Amino acid sequence: MSKVTRRNFLKLSTGALFLSGMAGFTGCVESRRPGNLTTLIDCNLCDGCVDLDAPLCVAACRQRAIERIPDPVEPIPQPFPRGEIEDWSNRKDVLDRLTPYTHLYIQRVDIIDGDGGERTIYVPRRCMHCDNPPCATICPFTANHKHSNGAVVINSDMCFGGAKCRDVCPWEIPQRQSGIGIYLDLVPTLAGNGVMFKCDLCYDRVRDDRLPLCVEACHRFAMVFGQKRDIEMEAIRRAAQVGGYLYGMRENGGTGTIYLSPVSFDKVNDAIDSGPGRPHMAQVERHLEKASVLESSVLLSPVIGMGAGLAAAALVAVKGRGGDGGGD
Repeated sequence: MSKVTRRNFLKLSTGALFLSGMAGFTGCVESRRPGNLTTLIDCNLCDGCVDLDAPLCVAACRQRAIERIPDPVEPIPQPFPRGEIEDWSNRKDVLDRLTPYTHLYIQRVDIIDGDGGERTIYVPRRCMHCDNPPCATICPFTANHKHSNGAVVINSDMCFGGAKCRDVCPWEIPQRQSGIGIYLDLVPTLAGNGVMFKCDLCYDRVRDDRLPLCVEACHRFAMVFGQKRDIEMEAIRRAAQVGGYLYGMRENGGTGTIYLSPVSFDKVNDAIDSGPGRPHMAQVERHLEKASVLESSVLLSPVIGMGAGLAAAALVAVKGRGGDGGGD
């Protein structure tokens, strides 16, 4: 999350250049060959689509989500013992935070600079697609998976909505819609509570060598998508040009979403409205290196989760709803 200047550009990039050369560096950041794909979000270019009814990237992403999420059952079963239901089906128009239907939103950040003036930047927020995602590691139902192309995907046919992925995500990004999913066919009041949703990097589109919808929709080309090594080099190059700051290259051990900002992310984090569905932008160490009691217990006691996962898999197979695991 440090500033990149022309002076330290060479120091930062020498190792990456060497590795890129060894791997066959192409210099084409738009390349979508199979591999660990990454997005650079340039906050110098994003204007939040303030002149439109909704940001183009948000609208495109949200339409895809709405089409893929079924209506919940009525009434939604009350889970035992907490009775916590999260139903967003009547609030699909919420655009100022992450929800099961809004996998991408724009954070407006008003920052006071050193001279007392105000500067506004716009930050598109979505899943970080971590290199080593704790959400995929911890899922007791084996519904969350890190694919070889870099996408972290929740299989909606396997998810019970237990929200362990949200508990361990450093940014608490996955969001739950109660009253849908496999848990209704098994133990609707005792295990799970719906399905967890988040950005899946438009996994089905990327698999077919197409761009994620948010990248394709941006009219200012504020998002650049391609191979991780190429995108990281491009991020360092752009940051050096403007004396900017990078976020996501080291956070949580590295991610597939890199932000470039003209101001430090310490200031960004101090100024953003963070909370449920509104991720922070603070520094994040590799999360599972300091595993909580919850994480450790799930990792060391997977029997229940594995059993439920196998039961869900069997039910999916019986219903003929199995697929390639690329669900949302």
